[in-house]
Amino acid sequence: MPVSRASSSRPSHEGTGSTPAIRKSVPAKHRTAAARAASSSGVRKTSGARRAGGREHTRASGSTNVAPRADGGFIDARRMPSEDVVAKTLRETSGALGIPTRPKVIDFNARLKEKRRAGARTIALRVVAVVAAVAAVCSLVWLLFLSPVLRLETSQISVTGGNEWVSGDDILAIADKQSGKSLLLVSVKDVTAQLTNIPGVTEADVTKRYPHGLSVKVSAQQPAAMLKASDSQMVAVDSRARVLNTVGHTSTKGIPVIEVKDVEASLKNKSVKEALKVLGGLSDSMRSSITKVTASTQDSVTTELNGGEHVVVWGDSSDLKLKMAIVDKILSDPDVIGDKTQVDVSAPSRPIIK
Repeated sequence: MPVSRASSSRPSHEGTGSTPAIRKSVPAKHRTAAARAASSSGVRKTSGARRAGGREHTRASGSTNVAPRADGGFIDARRMPSEDVVAKTLRETSGALGIPTRPKVIDFNARLKEKRRAGARTIALRVVAVVAAVAAVCSLVWLLFLSPVLRLETSQISVTGGNEWVSGDDILAIADKQSGKSLLLVSVKDVTAQLTNIPGVTEADVTKRYPHGLSVKVSAQQPAAMLKASDSQMVAVDSRARVLNTVGHTSTKGIPVIEVKDVEASLKNKSVKEALKVLGGLSDSMRSSITKVTASTQDSVTTELNGGEHVVVWGDSSDLKLKMAIVDKILSDPDVIGDKTQVDVSAPSRPIIK
């Protein structure tokens, strides 16, 4: 089969490094199936590449959906996250009722001034609160302690329990020292202590009567004894050796008498003090029968009953209630006392009858 070779009229160029292309023409019917398939595939690749190139060129020139990448390539805009700019703007500028408003512009100077004003308001409120609290406390203090609302008035002080030996005026004078004060400032303990220091007062009870009163009740005793000096002057004293008042027109009947050389000196004598404790603890019936009291020492207090009918040796003032019970039992039973006249209970566990 004849083959036609097309010869190139171009001369070869040996220094250029290129080889002239030689084209062989082979009839289609003599080509093999593989050659025809290769030729067809090449044509399809070439046409596909051309079509793709055309589309990419068209997209690059006329479409905005493709964005260039940093490395020079392109990004598919369809895969990028989309955002509705209009909806975002409406959302950021919507008001309380959903109506679009003008976007808020932040003014930092105005914001700083507003913050300063808020701080000043806070400080002012705190100052006002502190001033109000101080004013309230001061008003309450004035109301309770300085105002007339709870002030003790002299006319509202009541005194009971005095006798001819304990003057009610002395008791009132002590209570009246608290007049003009608020009852909240009146110390019941202090007033009670002052009242019990009055000679003859053995007990005192002080009670506040709001809003202006004070109730004072005392227990005043009869003199424990009368101290009779050599000049026939008699002075009433209580069981604590405190002088009540000089006997004037007051009856001294039933009050034991102790003869002493000097009243002032005897008030400091231990024997006299112990005798006064014994006499102050006896019952009124026994005290009324005492006609003489002697005490050579503080452990030998002796009383004479009914002009010497009986003599009781008390010793000291210890266990006085027990001693009184023993003496009462002995003196009240004729079979026990018999014709004896003296009862010694200085040792109460072993009384002696003579």
